[in-house]
Amino acid sequence: MNAGSGSGREKVLAQIRQSLGRSGPAASPITPLPGPGPIPAFAGDVVERFVAKMIEKAATVERLASMDDVGAAVARYIAAVPAPPQVRASGALRALAWPEGLQVQYGAAVREDLSSVTPCFAAVAESGGIVTLSGAETPSTLNFVPDNHIVVVHTAQVVAHFEDLWAKWRATGQPIPRTVNIVSGPSRTADIEQTIQLGAHGPRRLHILLVAG
Repeated sequence: MNAGSGSGREKVLAQIRQSLGRSGPAASPITPLPGPGPIPAFAGDVVERFVAKMIEKAATVERLASMDDVGAAVARYIAAVPAPPQVRASGALRALAWPEGLQVQYGAAVREDLSSVTPCFAAVAESGGIVTLSGAETPSTLNFVPDNHIVVVHTAQVVAHFEDLWAKWRATGQPIPRTVNIVSGPSRTADIEQTIQLGAHGPRRLHILLVAG
């Protein structure tokens, strides 16, 4: 860092302190205000609201009775797209039973992959969103590289608000991952003649397998 940038930093900090009525750094640690800020209220079941919000955002949803149904549901969806019977799946889903004829590879997605299957950490009903955490078994490329992103969401993972999401994470006692992604629908842009185009910067399709429990 050169001398000019250092003096510039001090000038900015001095202006911030002046606006706060302070002459220097705080004498003691600043304690955050207790409790969350204002939270929008909404009525009804959180799972149904989550489903409605995701459908509004061009996602599709299939309800399943158990994890035993996931493999067959993935195969049906890929065949209906249609796409080749090949998926790149999260290592966290290795225990799933996959149907014959469906080629499954695990690990980070590569450019040639057209379909991926991932779990999620939580889903948010407030405005619709699926929360994924990066890790060795859940690489973020699976969320963004393939055209078809299939996500397994348990109904028990649906929370009402984003504040509930962070409380859920803190309760795990685990360090925060390198990346937290909130997926709210297929990739889209309106840069071209103000017309919505799906798949511009990521998946063209987001399909949710909503598993009971």
